[in-house]
Amino acid sequence: MLRSFRVSNHRSLREEQTLLLMPQYEARGTVVPVTAVFGANASGKSNILDALSWMRSAVLDSFRVWEAGSGVPRVPYRLGGAEGEPSAFAVDLILDGVQWAYGFEVTSESVQQEWLHTYPHGRKRVIFEREGQKIELGSTVPERRSRAEVLRGLLRDNALLLSTAVQLNQAEADPVYRWFRRGLILPGIVQAAGSRLVRLPFIVAAAVAHHPDMVNMIKAAGLGITGVTVVEPEPGSGRMSPEVKFLHGPEGVALDLADESDGTLAWAELAALALDAINGGAVLVIDEIDASLHPRLTVRLFELFRHPEINTSGAQLLFTTHDAALLGTNLNEEVLERDEIWFVEKRDGASTLFALTDFHPRKGENRERRYLAGSYGAVPVVYEDTMVDQILERRLDDAA
Repeated sequence: MLRSFRVSNHRSLREEQTLLLMPQYEARGTVVPVTAVFGANASGKSNILDALSWMRSAVLDSFRVWEAGSGVPRVPYRLGGAEGEPSAFAVDLILDGVQWAYGFEVTSESVQQEWLHTYPHGRKRVIFEREGQKIELGSTVPERRSRAEVLRGLLRDNALLLSTAVQLNQAEADPVYRWFRRGLILPGIVQAAGSRLVRLPFIVAAAVAHHPDMVNMIKAAGLGITGVTVVEPEPGSGRMSPEVKFLHGPEGVALDLADESDGTLAWAELAALALDAINGGAVLVIDEIDASLHPRLTVRLFELFRHPEINTSGAQLLFTTHDAALLGTNLNEEVLERDEIWFVEKRDGASTLFALTDFHPRKGENRERRYLAGSYGAVPVVYEDTMVDQILERRLDDAA
């Protein structure tokens, strides 16, 4: 489970920004199951998720993929001379009931700092700490001096120690590495329909085979679908992908995926990913969820992650949106809890992340109206008639 994520000097995120996924009001467990990040277009809300994605790729790829001497492929803030300053990334996790803290600082040339701590029984235990190429293993790590020597001999200045240690089967680092590999799902849902049609047969076929609830999720979405058929390719047939069709109407008319709407395909893909996350206790990260789903389907997705009898593994949904309707109510129930809502606003070219709880909102207040009125910030500033005036002024200049 993800308790918090911190980042600085990544794309439009100049200063350190912290996203907290812990309950602030009612006791609802260790973390909140749903977290929404609202903001105007180009506000930088997607860069929060991009930073988390970049951190994951650094953990998984820095030792095996990044070439020696090639530096660190980071994307620092490019306004105001921040390129020479480090970029920092850190997560606070709960894994098998134990708190872990992992993070690092990098420049475009090398890793400057890196740390991995755990807190069994609430007390800090150092697994490793790193300053440049200097490594210190915690006192509880077996054979720490000899192991540190081996790690120093293999560690590159542009590779993370976590990535290096796991390749050498250092078991103490495995839980956090495994979380980045399996516990963080970043699918990039908003993609072209053509590419979705290529991958979706595999996704739906796997979900139907491994998740008994997959068919019911598609049927219950109100899309007119009454069933799903999957025919796996026969050996020697020359066909590589499964044949997946959705059944419609009382007679069960089978339609190819190419005949379905983009919204239907998006829900089928997201349903499969949600089931993967819920069954594996993972964090599902979706950028611009409103670009793929109708608000009512989005609400149904929230219900899955919140239901204690369905989400028994602590799975979480983290997404960005600019759909203000999600700040309102559905059947007189708040769509999002107060501590599940965050905003991103761009000021002087740099993005700032802040929580709705900073405004001390009352339970039941009209958050949608207050957001659209600018009470929380993070809404686009479009001055009345500015666009019309500019176009008319240009035409007058051209005519002159």
